[in-house]
Amino acid sequence: MKIEESTIVETNDFKVIIYPASRALTAKEVKEITEKLYDFLPSWNAHGKGLTSSFKIDHKQFIIITVDEEKVQASGCSMDSLNGVMREIEAEYQLGIFDRMKACYKENDEVKTMKLTDFRTAVRNGEISEEVEVFDFSKDTYVNYLSDFLLPFKRSWAGFIK
Repeated sequence: MKIEESTIVETNDFKVIIYPASRALTAKEVKEITEKLYDFLPSWNAHGKGLTSSFKIDHKQFIIITVDEEKVQASGCSMDSLNGVMREIEAEYQLGIFDRMKACYKENDEVKTMKLTDFRTAVRNGEISEEVEVFDFSKDTYVNYLSDFLLPFKRSWAGFIK
């Protein structure tokens, strides 16, 4: 049988870097951060070679950067330059995006953030329902981000707390 037309969409599995804020961003902050990233990403490079990258702000709280490493891999220096821009954003808006010792979860359609130690205690004490969904900002590829960034409590890293 000859396939006349393919419905398969080929995609690269981009590297993803997730910067989780400790609070929701305001509309003004989203606009300003978007402008800063629009200014930076087109010139982002690794050893003089341009990186193909993109970004989005998810749930008004997570800055998601993707980079296609098929042709050019993000190097240590290029990651340093990205982190430099993100540190400027952090300094300006006080978002806690470099604090990885926090838990973000979705309850009643609202994103909530707690210190990781407080989250663990609240789970053990039954103060946080196992019906919540939990964000996992350790994802390193876009496919993993799409499929496993927000998971039901029992399927997430948080399901192992008790």
